Amino acid sequence: MEAPLQTEMVELVPNGKHLEGLLPVATPTAGNQRVEGPGRSCVEGEGFLPKSPSKEPHFTDFEGKTSFGMSVFNLSNAIMGSGILGLAYAMANTGIILFLFLLTAVALLSSYSIHLLLKSSGIVGIRAYEQLGYRAFGTPGKLAAALAIVLQNIGAMSSYLYIIKSELPLVIQTFLNLEERTSAWYMNGNYLVVLVSVIVILPLALMRQLGYLGYSSGFSLSCMVFFLIAVIYKKFHVPCPLSPSLGNMTGNFSLVEVIKEEAGLQVETEAAAFCTPSYFTLNTQTAYTIPIMAFAFVCHPEVLPIYTELKDPSKRKMQHISNLSIAVMYVMYFLAALFGYLTFYDRVESELLHTYNKVDPFDVLILCVRVAVLTAVTLTVPIVLFPVRRALQQMLFQDREFSWLRHVLIAVGLLTCINLLVIFAPNILGIFGVIGATSAPCLIFIFPAIFYFRIMPTEKEPARSTPKILALCFAALGLLLMTMSLSFIIIDWISGTSRHGGSH
Repeated sequence: MEAPLQTEMVELVPNGKHLEGLLPVATPTAGNQRVEGPGRSCVEGEGFLPKSPSKEPHFTDFEGKTSFGMSVFNLSNAIMGSGILGLAYAMANTGIILFLFLLTAVALLSSYSIHLLLKSSGIVGIRAYEQLGYRAFGTPGKLAAALAIVLQNIGAMSSYLYIIKSELPLVIQTFLNLEERTSAWYMNGNYLVVLVSVIVILPLALMRQLGYLGYSSGFSLSCMVFFLIAVIYKKFHVPCPLSPSLGNMTGNFSLVEVIKEEAGLQVETEAAAFCTPSYFTLNTQTAYTIPIMAFAFVCHPEVLPIYTELKDPSKRKMQHISNLSIAVMYVMYFLAALFGYLTFYDRVESELLHTYNKVDPFDVLILCVRVAVLTAVTLTVPIVLFPVRRALQQMLFQDREFSWLRHVLIAVGLLTCINLLVIFAPNILGIFGVIGATSAPCLIFIFPAIFYFRIMPTEKEPARSTPKILALCFAALGLLLMTMSLSFIIIDWISGTSRHGGSH
C-alpha cells in the first residue's frame, strides 16, 4: 500500500520559516517512492521522516536546544497565569469538595488531551496545531484551530494586562504612602499598562525562538511561588470576620459593635457561622467555575512549539514534561484557592489581590506579593503571544520567508489590540468566563479529539475501536461544557447577578 501523499509542506520551525530547502531533493524510500523537492508533494513515512544511520529520526532537521527543565518552566509558565487569582472565588461558589473534584477532573482531562495531541503529531510528523487541523479537515480545520488559538491567547494576555492595569497603580500608591489615588498620570492604570507593554513586553515578544524565554519563565514561576507562600501565611494572620471598617460588609456585619455590647454570645455565633467553610455549594456564580478552571489549565497552543524546540525530542519525553507541569500547577492552584478562600470565605472577590487590599492597603508583604504577581504575568505575556503570531503566520503568510519587519509588526499590532481591549474591558471575570467557555474547550477537548479521530489511520485503529470512541466522547464532553457554560453565563448576565464578583 502506498503511503498517503502530503499536499502541503506543513511544519514550521520556530522562527516562522518553512522547511523549504531543508529536505533532500530525492530520498529513496520503500516501494521506490521518493520525496520531491520543496513546493511539490512529499511522501510521508520514511520520506517525511528520513532515517539516519547515526541517530534517531526527528520531525524536522531543526535541532532543538531547549532542555527538559527549561521546557517545564516554559510550559508551566504558559499554564500559570492570572487564572490563579480567580480560583479562590471559584471555590467560594462551589465548596471545597466540589472544587477539588472539578480541578482534578480538568487536570486529568488536560493531560489526556495533550496525549491525543502528541499522538496525532507523531503519526503525521507535524508539530504545528494549525497544520494538524489542516491534515484532519483541510483549510477549514486549519482556520478553526488558528482562530481558537488567537482568541484564547488574546483573552489570556488581556487578563494578564488587566492585572497590570488594576494592580500597578495600587503598588505605586502604597510606595508613595498615599491614602487616596491621585489624578497624576503615573496613577492611571491605562497609561501604565501601555508603558509596561512598550518597555518590557514588546522587547521580549520580539524573540525569534521560544526557548530563549526559559530563564524568564523560571523567574516568573518563582514569583508565583512567593505569592502562594504569602497567601498561606496571611491565612493565619488575617482575622475572621474582618472589621466592618475594612470593607463593604454584607448582612448584619455593620452592626457588629452594637451586637458585641448587647449580646456577645450572638456575635460569636454569627462570626463562627461566617467563618465556617462550605464543602458543597451551588449558586448562579457556579456557572463561572468551570470556564475559569478550564482557562487556568489551557496550555495546548504552547505544547507543540515547546515540543519543536525540545532537545532530543520524543513523544514520551514531551508527555512527561506536560504531566509534570500540570501536576505542579494543580498543587499550586489548589493551595492558593484553599487558603485564599479560608482567609475571606464568602467575601473573597473574583480577583484575590483586591480582597487583601481591604485588610491593609499599606501591608508590606501584600505590596511585595503585588510586585511578584505583576512581574510574573508580565513575563508570561511573550510566551502566550508566540503561538498567536505563529497562527497568524500560518493563516496569512505561510509561503513567505522570515521577515523582521513582519515579525515586529505582528507583535506591535497584537499588543496594540490587546491594550485597547484591556482599557475598555469592564471586569476580569467576564474575560475568564467568555473566553474560557468558548476557545478553551475547543483547544483542550474538541480539537485534539476530532483531530486524533481523523488523523489516526483506520488500519491501526478502526472507527469503532476503544481509543477512537473515547476520543469522540471526549469531544462531546467539550461541546457540552462549552454549551452549558455559555448558557449559564448569558443567563447570569441577563439576570444582572454577575456583578457579585466585585467591581474593578
